[in-house]
Amino acid sequence: MQKQMIYTNTPDVPGREIEQVLGIVTGNVVQTKHVGKDIVASFKTIVGGEISGYTEMLTEARHKAISRMVQAALELNADAVVNLRFTTSGIMKNASEILAYGTAVKLKP
Repeated sequence: MQKQMIYTNTPDVPGREIEQVLGIVTGNVVQTKHVGKDIVASFKTIVGGEISGYTEMLTEARHKAISRMVQAALELNADAVVNLRFTTSGIMKNASEILAYGTAVKLKP
């Protein structure tokens, strides 16, 4: 059974005390959308509104990045990741990177 990981965008875990800082952990994913969906998205820019294909793509990428960050924290035997942040960047045409990063910590029992 895999250990449950706490992750938060706050500098601490409410009600818990940090015993040890283990270091920075990251998880990233570079993702692109199917050409057909790019064509649909280009039409959407003309009429306006949400481009749901890209919203779904970025949501999926964010979940993958978090999962990879959590895996890195588990490898350090962390109990939690604090100060979780995200950053995005364009890598090439139609491809974006999502990076999740934070500080892996051990919590006092």
